[in-house]
Amino acid sequence: MLERPHRGEPLPLELVNTRWVSRGMPVDFFEDDLCIGQWLTENGFIDPVPDAKAPLLEARDALRDALERPGDATEARLNAVLAHGSVRTEIHGGRPEHAVDADAGWLPAWTAVSRYAELLQAQPDRVRRCAHPECVLYFHDTSRNGTRRWHSMETCGARSKAQRHYRRVQSGQVTS
Repeated sequence: MLERPHRGEPLPLELVNTRWVSRGMPVDFFEDDLCIGQWLTENGFIDPVPDAKAPLLEARDALRDALERPGDATEARLNAVLAHGSVRTEIHGGRPEHAVDADAGWLPAWTAVSRYAELLQAQPDRVRRCAHPECVLYFHDTSRNGTRRWHSMETCGARSKAQRHYRRVQSGQVTS
């Protein structure tokens, strides 16, 4: 089973980050159906979700397009995913409760796109792509001042700093 390089992001970014680059080669976590099941469980979809692969792939591609090339066509793709579900409000025990009605197999995909809409409403400028030029991962910047640049300081941040240092050494700008 594959291990994803970055976890712990909001659901839409968790979905987008199921594709990454490792040693210059693209990796797709969803090529293996067992990995899809693992992703579903890790993200709170405990009950089996049959036929979720195609909707998840559609939602993932629409979300990535929205992050990389926002526009009317991308919004239409996101809205097409959202058309597969809706929120219903009911009163139980004197309190309102919300339930999602989704087409078969679409609940995880619908939920991811719905939560992306919530992210856009709350903090659209805090959803970012990692600044390392070879990285394709996204993150939600929760830093206090909103200046986080890398999905992970330990990986991409360290690589970027090492590359800058190497370039300075090579150009003779670093003195001992």
